[in-house]
Amino acid sequence: MILKVVKYGNPVLRKKGAKIDSITPAVKKLIADMFDTMYDARGIGLAAQQVGEALQLTVLDVREVVDRPSTLEINGKPTDVKEFMPLVLINPELIPSGKTVAGPEGCLSFPEIFADISRPEMVDVVALNEKGEKIEFRAGGLLARAIQHENDHLNGLLFIDRMESDTKADLQPDLDELQAATKSALKKK
Repeated sequence: MILKVVKYGNPVLRKKGAKIDSITPAVKKLIADMFDTMYDARGIGLAAQQVGEALQLTVLDVREVVDRPSTLEINGKPTDVKEFMPLVLINPELIPSGKTVAGPEGCLSFPEIFADISRPEMVDVVALNEKGEKIEFRAGGLLARAIQHENDHLNGLLFIDRMESDTKADLQPDLDELQAATKSALKKK
């Protein structure tokens, strides 16, 4: 089922997600619905906060992006990213590494707003998958960027919090307009 993606200005986007203790039927349904929603919106990642649920849960799939490569290592060995997708991360813990690189980012909660964001080029991840199994891997390239972006959502951070101040200043009128529209829509409910 396709869920509504909440937009900037909705307070749930600033909430730190609660840990998920068990993979219940409700969590499984949420995961399936989040994938449906992400694919429908043509996204590569979606955090639970973006569909109104403050949980430590994100879904990702970078298979369709061919112009921004991703890397993946499991137990120190290179692995085909496509074989690891789609990806569910529950209660993820990240250790960023490598040099910081700038790259373009957008966000489904910020339609039509894009900016270069600086992030570490690699990230080590420990999380649970959709079966509740522990997974560990190192990601690079677009996958590392997407994981860090989604993990920020799980902690109530948004990509605008990581923008250079002059970039954010340039986008401020668009951000203010989006936030006002979202708050107005919330008041009408």
